[in-house]
Amino acid sequence: MSSGPGADSAPAPNHPNDDAPTTSLRQPASKGGMFSSLRVRNYRLFFLGQVVSNTGTWMQRIAQDWLVLSLTGSSAAVGITTALQFLPMLLFGLYGGVIADRFPKRRLLLITQTASGLTGLGLAVLTLSGHVQVWHVYLTAFALGVVTVVDNPARQVFVAEMVGPAELRNAVSLNSANFQSARLVGPAVAGVLITAVGSGAAFLLNGLSYLAPIAGLLLMRTGELHKPSERTPRGKGQLREGLRHVRQKPDLIWPIVLVGFIGMFGFNFPIWLTAFVGDVFHAGAGTYGLLNTLMASGSLVGALLAARRGSSRRRLLYGSALAFGVLEVAAALAPSFWVFAVLLVPIGVCGLTINVTANSGVQLASDPALRGRVISLFMMVFMGGTPLGAPLVGWITDTYGPRVGFLSGGVISALAAAGIGLALARHAGVRLKVDLRRGHEHLVFVPRERTERPEAAVAPAA
Repeated sequence: MSSGPGADSAPAPNHPNDDAPTTSLRQPASKGGMFSSLRVRNYRLFFLGQVVSNTGTWMQRIAQDWLVLSLTGSSAAVGITTALQFLPMLLFGLYGGVIADRFPKRRLLLITQTASGLTGLGLAVLTLSGHVQVWHVYLTAFALGVVTVVDNPARQVFVAEMVGPAELRNAVSLNSANFQSARLVGPAVAGVLITAVGSGAAFLLNGLSYLAPIAGLLLMRTGELHKPSERTPRGKGQLREGLRHVRQKPDLIWPIVLVGFIGMFGFNFPIWLTAFVGDVFHAGAGTYGLLNTLMASGSLVGALLAARRGSSRRRLLYGSALAFGVLEVAAALAPSFWVFAVLLVPIGVCGLTINVTANSGVQLASDPALRGRVISLFMMVFMGGTPLGAPLVGWITDTYGPRVGFLSGGVISALAAAGIGLALARHAGVRLKVDLRRGHEHLVFVPRERTERPEAAVAPAA
């Protein structure tokens, strides 16, 4: 992979001992515009390929769940399928980051995208031939999860090589907008296909959809890629090295801890929405689909707003997390269906803002040579937190009702955001100043006043 002229994939890393926190997530200035990163030809090819592939992915998710339900008649079996798809990330996620740091990202993505397409095509053949059994679906879900272990960090880090640090935040935001747009289209297409010809057609189209990102990767001009970090040679202790790097830098450890709390307790929407639809509003599948569409719409708006912002301060991350928790509390106490439904839109906006701001900030704060391991930890905590917290949240929801379950998730998310934000501000030597006067910034961090202790000013007697 050739280097672009004088371009690094990230700002120079801090010295390992230089862990003094900053009050903002520093990012190079973007050229501006909501779609500025699409000016980069290589990223444009990547983005268009992902439009097709993400739509196919959402089609397969819906068709896969429907197939398992039709084969077994068991919702628990659907849950097992989902768990098997996330299990590899929980078990091997950090090792995926080591692999991403060790090998060229574009080559890895060609392998992982091909493997993902083959899993879809294999399931399509079994389903269309009438030989599919539930264990086939389980095996396919687990295999796709194994591929994701490597694909996720490689894809996230490769974005920086395509667009450079100045456009990284914009590109991460557009990736999220891409995914959320597919979330609106893919399930609808899958529903039509399942009704008309069965689940096999959705699996077939998903497998073929991977031809688009593979073609985009092959058509890229490698000479226009930004200079990648030096590949990490094989050696001992590389996993510990990545964890040590995260532990030593507040700009890395605290955002990861925050998304861990929110992912574990605040993102259990399948549990809450199904419970609210059935037990609170006494409605059916159409209402459940409407609520998911409203949340997806909010996430799409959040992604586009994030793409429009050229940079972000740390207070945006913690402020969005606090607002996310407060909005969940408000939704849990909503007096009517439409108040609940409308609140899902800003919840989607805040949830997406948390993801984009933390993701881009963590990438830019990482040593480029360790970025794959750092982002794999981020994704493992964020994606793996939900299935870990789901049993507890589900028990609270079943035992005390949907409102208490949703309320608990919102309270924990809000407390985590407030606690981590204030602790980090104190460590950075700043404090939160509230100014309610018109025309003034209402919430701003200012330097903490330091008062010298009287006894410290007196020289000790000889």
